Amino acid sequence: MDHKKRIINPEDIETRDFHQFLLGAVAPRPIAFVSTVNADGVVNLAPYSFFNVFSSNPPIAVFSSNRRVSNNTTKDTLANLKTNPEAVINVVDYSIVRQMAIASVEFPSDVSEFDKSGLTPTPGEVVSVPMVLESPASMECTVDEIIPLGERGGAGHLIICKIHRLHVREEAIQENGRLDPHKMDLMGRMGRAYYVRASGSNVFPIVQAVTQLCIGFDQLPTEIRESDYLTGNELAFLAGQREKPSDSACQEAKTRFNNDLSNTEAKHNRIKGLIAEEDIDSALALTFA
Repeated sequence: MDHKKRIINPEDIETRDFHQFLLGAVAPRPIAFVSTVNADGVVNLAPYSFFNVFSSNPPIAVFSSNRRVSNNTTKDTLANLKTNPEAVINVVDYSIVRQMAIASVEFPSDVSEFDKSGLTPTPGEVVSVPMVLESPASMECTVDEIIPLGERGGAGHLIICKIHRLHVREEAIQENGRLDPHKMDLMGRMGRAYYVRASGSNVFPIVQAVTQLCIGFDQLPTEIRESDYLTGNELAFLAGQREKPSDSACQEAKTRFNNDLSNTEAKHNRIKGLIAEEDIDSALALTFA
């Protein structure tokens, strides 16, 4: 793999171009589909991908409403929150992603994106702003603080929201009380017009106990660590194990895989195959054999 990188100085490039580099590099990003109400009672609905949750106690979500790069104007969401500091942050699943795209169109402020997108407003419990009925999860929020990050086009406004209620689609909750990512079927934002669907084979677990020490790359044999055949991800399966194999396990591996110990390529490819078969114990024993 070629690890050569291009150095990009934001001061030497047009903001719109640097913006696209950032969007392509920091991805996928979760989508906040934010509903707000203006002073005349018109409901606005707009997607933002500069978004995440930053605390669970207190429960805090933050998204950024950026100044438009083209003309340095701000969006209706920001103006609405300055008038009425209440919002609902809805998440976007695959079933409504194209309706979300319609809501991203810059309609006049007296037009509700609910009407244009065909989505259904539904009341919450705490705030006066409606939720998106079709969203698999919605957070009723009040705004704690709005922090402007600059005055030029592309500058963000960090909108810090306290979550008062979380509404989650019942069928997405598993028996263990956790959310099923496949039933949530969430969408992520990439650069330019690209999105990613977080379900199916694109979603998989990586189990690594963080409270227990592991072997680490530095404890792997040098010839394994510097292998031309094993990738960094494959080595991490080995380095992430809690302890080195016992002498008896290594001896058993030598006997079992004797034909693969004749040369480096054969041994490393056998380890690669065992990792692919998810037989990590055997792969680890052969690693130290």
